[in-house]
Amino acid sequence: MEHTGIYNQHLLGFLHAKKAAVCLEPAIHIKRSAGLQRGKNDQVDALRIAQYAYKNRETLKLWQPKRQVIVQLKELSALRSRLLNAQKQLSVPIKETALFDQEIAKQASKLCKATAEALASDIKKVVGAIDKLISGDQYLKRLFDVVTSVQGIGKITATAMVVCTNEFKDISQASKFACYAGIAPFDHFSGSSIRGRSRVSHQANKPMKTLLHLAAMVAICYNQDLNAFYQRKLAQNKNKMSVINAVRNKLVHRVFACVNQDRLYQKNYTQPLV
Repeated sequence: MEHTGIYNQHLLGFLHAKKAAVCLEPAIHIKRSAGLQRGKNDQVDALRIAQYAYKNRETLKLWQPKRQVIVQLKELSALRSRLLNAQKQLSVPIKETALFDQEIAKQASKLCKATAEALASDIKKVVGAIDKLISGDQYLKRLFDVVTSVQGIGKITATAMVVCTNEFKDISQASKFACYAGIAPFDHFSGSSIRGRSRVSHQANKPMKTLLHLAAMVAICYNQDLNAFYQRKLAQNKNKMSVINAVRNKLVHRVFACVNQDRLYQKNYTQPLV
């Protein structure tokens, strides 16, 4: 079936309870596999999904439900993001108004004081609920300890990575996650006429990419090795954003290496002999 977000959750739960074999595929995969398309209705969509399933029957993977703790973590993380956006929509215009009219800004701030305090309180409660959820599950707690042991990766970034990868089960390779997050550079050339530089794809999880960018900036400031790498590449006249993207990839590869080996990050790690 085509992934439609919350709208197919009831059907997925019912089919899983009946032990049915279900494949859940992103809509964009199905759409782009059909080539040039004209028109759209439910009957045509059903046929296209059936054709996609038949053509890819050897490579399709069966859908498995996520653990309930991950479903809860995802919902709480999304709720936190919505509250933060609401807080930003309220506070940023007031700060901008204060640049040219202090009286109006003070009046607006006074009128919205109760709302701002309520939002701050709710955000604090959601963060507390997330911490309680993580500490209440031993496997999840260990996973967070491993991920956040990489300097630059904080709790928010770790939460997004755990949710996106389904505890690093759906995406277990650093290269695949880099592609998913939009930080993997791809070649852009053809023959002798097109010779473009490597570039990242815009088909990516943009919020995840933003979090990795912030993590990279923190790592550059506080991690001596990555700071030295960053400064060395800039001295070689490398593009600044390309170097930051390389730091993002380094962080991702460090996280996946630690998760796959179930160990905390160590600066001078030595592979144990068999």
